[in-house]
Amino acid sequence: MALEHIRGRRVQAGDLAVVVGAGRSGLAAARLLRRLGAKTRLLDRNTAALDPATYDELQTLGIEVLLGEHTPAHFQKASFVVPSPGMPVAQLAHYLVPQSAGGPEVLAEMELAWRCLEGEPVLAVTGTSGKTTTVSLAAAMLQAQGYTVFLGGNIGTPLSEYVLSGRKADVLVLEVSSFQLQACSTFCPRVGVLLNITPNHLDYHRDMAEYTEAKFRLFRCQDAGDLAIISTDLQGLPAVQAISARRLWLERTGRFSKSNLLGGHNQYNMEAAWQACRFFGVSQESAAHAVASFRPLPHRLEMVRRRAGVLFVNDSKCTTVSALKVALEAFEQPVRLLCGGKFKGGDLVGLVPLVRKKVVEAALFGAGREFFEQAWQGVIPMSWHPSLQEALHALADKAVRGDVILLAPATASFDLYKNYQERGDDFKRIVGSLS
Repeated sequence: MALEHIRGRRVQAGDLAVVVGAGRSGLAAARLLRRLGAKTRLLDRNTAALDPATYDELQTLGIEVLLGEHTPAHFQKASFVVPSPGMPVAQLAHYLVPQSAGGPEVLAEMELAWRCLEGEPVLAVTGTSGKTTTVSLAAAMLQAQGYTVFLGGNIGTPLSEYVLSGRKADVLVLEVSSFQLQACSTFCPRVGVLLNITPNHLDYHRDMAEYTEAKFRLFRCQDAGDLAIISTDLQGLPAVQAISARRLWLERTGRFSKSNLLGGHNQYNMEAAWQACRFFGVSQESAAHAVASFRPLPHRLEMVRRRAGVLFVNDSKCTTVSALKVALEAFEQPVRLLCGGKFKGGDLVGLVPLVRKKVVEAALFGAGREFFEQAWQGVIPMSWHPSLQEALHALADKAVRGDVILLAPATASFDLYKNYQERGDDFKRIVGSLS
């Protein structure tokens, strides 16, 4: 099969390409498209999306920038459309003629960059939770074996930036979201890892079926020479039967005894990273060395401080109900829990036995209080506070030696913060200010 067919049609000089969204991945895609010779148009609804220096740079590159509401005219005669990861692909139907009727091809920034690679092998990880820790562990294992690694994708550095940089890595390790996968058609990792699927992003995806289908797109272009690593919990799904790659079922083993990571779920993430890296010849000795020296990532069960025998833990990356379950299972000590924010769906009632067992009290903050109050009323003491600071102080005033005060919101942060990182940083600031 020709490489051009495997990777899809590359952008050619003179093609009109429209990028929707001026975030980091959108800017990287626009710069790459311009490098490839495309007539490039960058759209963003936010009229203040670009600082003056970035705006001037884009103008110098010859990129047309249009800020404000989108219109169908912005997309006319386009050959390619690259949507922001945060824009549901279905929303583009308001502006585009379908590709089957002569409209543009819609492709993710990652798909665009993938078509520009020169044979570098890709290790890609998706799933509802654990993605960032797993790709970070995999990168560390590969580096311990002596490989040069690019770590990026949904974790922060777009693949387009790698292409633009001119770097050559031995292995590309990519975190991949369902948003990205929905607009991928030829993306094909040598190793694909699907950690788990639980309800998430149901404010973005139409339903769980669409969310699940997006996750399984990770494997759609693989063949028998590739490896698909999949949670045993997903073994019965019909989508599994369509996978052509060699399959490996993922279970927690406890293989790595020396680790700085909290929680049994991280043994699962370590095993996923190790099985993926074995494909590239990484020894268990190198993997174990990487795990032993690996430090917890910010906002993921991050131990912030001990104060008067009370441990403060920042798990702001906990944005789903399933992630809250994992966080609570990580502790044997009594937990005083901070929850609240933009609720994305999930079964809070199903957590009642675990909450009753682990949680002494919960302090809710910001939006979403009604979901927690309806599910846990009468199960544990609860209070609500307008801000994280007020909620945290309410718990700190009651905590006793041996308790854990855990920020595990089970929600998106967009009610009070720009992102989960800002929420976690605020938690750490407040904890640091306690006398």
